[in-house]
Amino acid sequence: MINLSYDPQLVQTPAFVIDEQRLKRNLEIIDRVQHAAGVDVILALKAYAGWPTFPFIKKYLSGATASSLNEARLIYEEMGVKAHTYAPVYLPDEFDHLQALSSHLTFNSLSQFARFRGHISGEVSIGLRVNPEYSSVDTALYNPAVPGSRLGVLAAQLPEKLPELIEGLHVHTLCESDAASTAALLAAIENRFGKYLPQLKWLNLGGGHLMTRKGYDVEALIYSLSTFRLQYPHLKIIMEPGSAIAWEIGELHTTVLDVVESGGIQTAMIDASFTAHMPDTLEMPYRPTIMEAVEKGNTPYPYRIGGISCLAGDFMEAYAFDQALKVGDRLTFWDMIHYTMVKTTMFNGVRHPSIYLAKESGELELLRSFTYEDFKQRLA
Repeated sequence: MINLSYDPQLVQTPAFVIDEQRLKRNLEIIDRVQHAAGVDVILALKAYAGWPTFPFIKKYLSGATASSLNEARLIYEEMGVKAHTYAPVYLPDEFDHLQALSSHLTFNSLSQFARFRGHISGEVSIGLRVNPEYSSVDTALYNPAVPGSRLGVLAAQLPEKLPELIEGLHVHTLCESDAASTAALLAAIENRFGKYLPQLKWLNLGGGHLMTRKGYDVEALIYSLSTFRLQYPHLKIIMEPGSAIAWEIGELHTTVLDVVESGGIQTAMIDASFTAHMPDTLEMPYRPTIMEAVEKGNTPYPYRIGGISCLAGDFMEAYAFDQALKVGDRLTFWDMIHYTMVKTTMFNGVRHPSIYLAKESGELELLRSFTYEDFKQRLA
């Protein structure tokens, strides 16, 4: 059982809790990489957009990356900086506003660049997303470099010289990957786009560098980045992980509301939903850790965990427990902040999890609770 820095009994379920101490630990590791390798690491809002913690994050990171006008505005208003912006396509009626909130703006295709070229101001640095045709990601849904990918320009599609105004290249092909994958990515970039690197001011390596995961070879990452920078000292190297920043910094707390039996299977029904509140567990899919569960063995208490929505597939197959579950028991889902809070929905109108912050001081602060009006206003 993992010891939490706060009292979970003070949390009204369902609720996410962000732990500031664990967030600080991640940021300190990332800051070490920044200084040792001479790179800039920024926060990717697509993985974590907990804006009440932005002032804390800004102590370590210089900025953040956005993929929409809403994200860019949130970065500008709550972090006080302009965004590094990339989107697969830009909405024409938002482009000028989005550009004004961006320090860097990357196009996904040469045709998008051509379409908006006449709108580009001199205050933003322009980049082009490229596809190095390399990725270590096995799950196709999360692999931006699969054959036929709509994300990024292939080397074969580029002219001999990059169009004027383009100052950087952006790649994103990793997902919760290790240091060896980053080294392989750098090699793929050199192999396919090496002739363009002398023309550039910056190179964005995207996200997926999970440098805060236990067992990650941070020294190998620093070595790869430092070696690359020695070869291209004129290039500013940017990395924009999301999961690495929010890795293992918080939980989703739930309560058992009922226990039902059908066909010999017992299901503990909780006040949260996998499809609405933990969608990646069904999409990726992956099996989340429940802190109260035990390793499977001879335990006589296996329970399928059922979500609160009416979707038939809103459940996880059986977990093992060392005692019978009953109404009122708490089940705590570990590591439920990155790519979870940002992807929640209000499907079925079920109660949306509140958000708490466990501060370094030990105080547990309720940041947000959701009401009927939040549900209603999303629909009209």
